[in-house]
Amino acid sequence: MSLPLLVAMVVVGIAAIVLSVHLTGGTRNAVLPDAQAARQRFAVDFPGERTGAVVLSSDRGAAFLELSGERTGIVQAFGGHFLTRIVTPADILRVEPAGSAALQLTLKDYTWRGGRFEFADQGEAWRLAGRLVPSHKHQTRESA
Repeated sequence: MSLPLLVAMVVVGIAAIVLSVHLTGGTRNAVLPDAQAARQRFAVDFPGERTGAVVLSSDRGAAFLELSGERTGIVQAFGGHFLTRIVTPADILRVEPAGSAALQLTLKDYTWRGGRFEFADQGEAWRLAGRLVPSHKHQTRESA
């Protein structure tokens, strides 16, 4: 078999695989249609946790779930799958405004550093920021 023919077969084969993955939905991003879907997805990884209020990002790619104490559950879409975490204020390096209704979240965990999240309104973003980094933590940092 000639080299040009072999190269052409490989290129056509790879293109066919990529096209079939795309057409079967393999390149779609996962979304959370509502708070109940976020609770259900979180319960898959943390079945014993009781969740309270849920804050969804504007693009429905992430949800923040109120847990007991100062813990917050996070469900975030990565491609067609979801990452779930439980974080406490001690796990968070920074929460900064990133627009009128957006937050930039930076975690200490090297396996997931955080991200930028946009919300429906500024009040929702500020309430979430207050939960992630309670005011007493700000006072502790300033007094240190």
